[in-house]
Amino acid sequence: MRKNPIGLLLGGVIISFGLSSLLAQAQQQASDAQVAAIVEALRLAAPQTGNSNDGLYSEWQVKPETLKGWSKYCLKRELTPTQFENSPTTARQVVSCITRRELNNQFRATSNNQTAAVRGVACWWMTGRYTGCNSGFTADYVQKVVRFYQQQRSKPPAPN
Repeated sequence: MRKNPIGLLLGGVIISFGLSSLLAQAQQQASDAQVAAIVEALRLAAPQTGNSNDGLYSEWQVKPETLKGWSKYCLKRELTPTQFENSPTTARQVVSCITRRELNNQFRATSNNQTAAVRGVACWWMTGRYTGCNSGFTADYVQKVVRFYQQQRSKPPAPN
């Protein structure tokens, strides 16, 4: 029994294209626009305590102990809370870096489901966990982040 070489070749090509598209899907990375949208959504949703000495820094309301690790990871040096607070550009850079990392992790964990990934990042941002934000304050916060994210994504891109 002879096998059809053309059929084998065609089958191999089809399988190769199928696998490469699956790998490309599995490795989706957050775009700059997605990162900018979630960074802004987290800023807009940040709880306002009404207390200027609440121990949280910048418009994103970051804890000092969290800031140390994030700045070291993103900038390769630790920032003080004052440095973070006094430089909105640096604060946005650190927040963008860390949310890109977490959004990419959540894209992988949710099979590239954008809304589920944003929900996971918002929950992580508030609690340090990707899940468990299904009721109470954390559920409200996550929903607020998702809403702001969708609003940011629906805006036309800014001209260059």
